[in-house]
Amino acid sequence: MAQTQKKLDSSRMGEMPEGKLLITLAVPMMLSMLVQALYNIVDSVYVARVSEDCLSALSLAFPAQNIMIGLGTGTGVGVSTLVSRALGSKNNKLASQTAGTAIALGVCCWALMALFGVFGADWFIRSQTSVESIRAYTDSYLRIVTIGSLFVYQEINAERLLQSTGLTTLSMWTQMAGAVTNIILDPFFIYGWCGLPAMGTAGAAIATVIGQAVGTALGFFFHFKKNKELPIRLSDIRLPWHIVRDIYRIGFPSILMVAIGSVTNYLMNIILGAFTSTAVAVYGAYFKIQSFFFMPVFGLNNGIIPIIGYNYGARKKERIYRTIRFGVLFACFFMVLGFVCFQVIPQVFLGAFSPSETMLAIGVPALRRISISFLLAGFCIVAGSACQALDKSMFSFFVSVLRQVVALIPAAWLLSLTGNVDNVWWCFPIAELVSLAASIFFLRKALRDMEKKLASPAA
Repeated sequence: MAQTQKKLDSSRMGEMPEGKLLITLAVPMMLSMLVQALYNIVDSVYVARVSEDCLSALSLAFPAQNIMIGLGTGTGVGVSTLVSRALGSKNNKLASQTAGTAIALGVCCWALMALFGVFGADWFIRSQTSVESIRAYTDSYLRIVTIGSLFVYQEINAERLLQSTGLTTLSMWTQMAGAVTNIILDPFFIYGWCGLPAMGTAGAAIATVIGQAVGTALGFFFHFKKNKELPIRLSDIRLPWHIVRDIYRIGFPSILMVAIGSVTNYLMNIILGAFTSTAVAVYGAYFKIQSFFFMPVFGLNNGIIPIIGYNYGARKKERIYRTIRFGVLFACFFMVLGFVCFQVIPQVFLGAFSPSETMLAIGVPALRRISISFLLAGFCIVAGSACQALDKSMFSFFVSVLRQVVALIPAAWLLSLTGNVDNVWWCFPIAELVSLAASIFFLRKALRDMEKKLASPAA
């Protein structure tokens, strides 16, 4: 860790051996993602000790919260790809303009989600459950995180700008600061420690917003102090159409993928809720637990995208191929580890959520069946990120549509007709098989198109 405060010069994106470069960029982000995963679990563990209804409430809020975060991360994919590509092409002015545009877009995303929190949250919650106690818990949580979402967008912006120039260690500290703040504050607001009122799910939401504000402040402190290669002037904080268009040409498919995922979670909540609210709680617990294995892979992808983007701009296709190979290897390692853990100790994972006997009876077979899909997911995730970095974001979108709209939800609904909730979980391995076939097809096409473009003298 002797290099934690050293800046990785962007030229090394095109020179350092790919495996070493990927580890250098990805490990700090993977560590920060693991902390984020810990926060996700701790947040739910705290509210689960209040009641199982509180855990179910967080599960019902998740689709909307996921869209909120997806707007930021999708915009971030476009921003980091454009910034890395501009730096690779030595166009520092465009890189700075893109960074300023990202800040302005963050304000627009916040306004959109705040309007949803004020006017749409009640309908969204009532469409998923008729249990009044769960509705109340969900409403108090969802309104606070959406109205206070300005900080989540600007924290993501700060992280992406640091990552784009190789300052991944500082990006890690930014995310860790927000997550650790959240973890520390949770029990004070949820249980009413030190004389504070016990606010349950509302307290969890308040701690989340404060943590995001801390991450935002630290992230931009690091950016303006250390990221001299990417200065942002007040005149850059605007919405020039050509930059907004290019950001969302790359990032919008990611937003759509998250939106599709949120719709999928929404429909799964309805399908599972038809059996029992405990099944919804299990589904929510699964999403928290699986993040321990998926978050490092997403952190890995945050290293893959700027490497591919830089070398695409620098016309170094062999480095792109080797980066993809290393990425698949590392991703599959984490996914196999997750599969083994879910098969061997599912009851240990569920035990963190103060489960009832009914929750364990539903949850143990659920985790074992869902985790079969992990064996295929690593390749699919890396393939999607590679397509995004190669300017083929729509390919990732098509794969997501096939996986969730064509395969997952129809399979879940058909399996629910058996009348046995245990059968519903088989929809995940079925959907991942569809995703694997589509990912192989689209990645091969993206790489062929890349070779044609780089072979052109006008590229």
